[in-house]
Amino acid sequence: MTEDDFYRTSTQYRLWSFTPESLASLRATTNATAAAGVKAAFRSLKAYAEHQHPSQDGSAAVGQEVDCLTIAEEQKIVSYYCLQTLSFVDFCEYPTKATAVQYLKRFYLTNSPMTYHPKEIMPTAVYLAMKSEDNFHYVRSFAEKLPNITTEDILAPEFLLTQGLRFTFDVRHPFHGLEGGFMELLAYANGKGQGGPLTKESPKEIRDIMLGLAPPPGSSTKSDNVKELIVRIQNAHGKAKETLKTSALLTDAYFLFTPSQIWLSTLLLVDEPLARFYLETKIPATSDLRVRLFTTLQRCAVMLRSSPAAQPGKEEKRELKRIDKKLAQCRNPQKMDLVGMNKAQKRDPEQNGGSGLADQVAKKRKLEREKSVKEGENLFGPPSLMRHLDVPNEAPS
Repeated sequence: MTEDDFYRTSTQYRLWSFTPESLASLRATTNATAAAGVKAAFRSLKAYAEHQHPSQDGSAAVGQEVDCLTIAEEQKIVSYYCLQTLSFVDFCEYPTKATAVQYLKRFYLTNSPMTYHPKEIMPTAVYLAMKSEDNFHYVRSFAEKLPNITTEDILAPEFLLTQGLRFTFDVRHPFHGLEGGFMELLAYANGKGQGGPLTKESPKEIRDIMLGLAPPPGSSTKSDNVKELIVRIQNAHGKAKETLKTSALLTDAYFLFTPSQIWLSTLLLVDEPLARFYLETKIPATSDLRVRLFTTLQRCAVMLRSSPAAQPGKEEKRELKRIDKKLAQCRNPQKMDLVGMNKAQKRDPEQNGGSGLADQVAKKRKLEREKSVKEGENLFGPPSLMRHLDVPNEAPS
């Protein structure tokens, strides 16, 4: 089984890989569904107020038309809390920020900030990512790192979050591919690396080709010797890794491209001649695949280059404040108390003669797993990525 075959069996490929069109459609559906739910909830409040005080006009404010968030506004507020996630995880020195951000982004593909505020979901996403990556901390010690947050605030949305993730916790990151690729480049630079099956050059000849590569961006001189070449590779590695830790997490790259395509795109961004050389060692120059793959890598690189700034500027902060004020007026009032909802969920089945939350959770998980197997493609599991991208999922890893 090849690495590509292995990746196609993953839940990330089956459930969380999209085309640009299907991703946009899913977000539009989520926004419309949430807006309809918010308006229905406010109508219920108005009807209740009128029933309680039929002779008063105090329900006028409740009856006003709700100005809901647009899709773009939802994206901006989610992106902001992804940035907050990165800052919080770095502050706590947890090694799980990449997974935590992806949990947050995946959850808000099928849930809206109007229904569940990202400020309430973010701590739970970080805590769940820590458990998923075997970096367990007691919830009490975790809560102590967050101001005005209790253990109940963290645990209450946990099952809700796992439902939004479709009970799939595995996230395939591009970091391992990056490390493997740069180990190969260092081997080439030392005259010890073997090219692809169709490469005719000897290890020494491959090293000489590398020494003749055009200089990287920002430099006007080539690498004259092996030592300078190794420094060039190490510099490219550091810049590419930093891009994976920021831009790749904050954009839609994980939804639209494979892990190998993402790390190769970061190499293309920081040192295009080196990226072209690496592809030449893997794919023959006469192959049409190389042209199509390079086109896909360029699209991914453009997306990575357009990543939100790590520190929003004045205009961005002003816009975020406006959106946050708007969100405060259009949140679904029936979904605001997550702690109360969680307590009711635990209490009601037992009061109604049910078998309790444990059996209910087990049944839901079983149904979700059966659905994910039988329905690889539905509203929450869109069309397979490789059927729509113009590059087969055969990028070198």
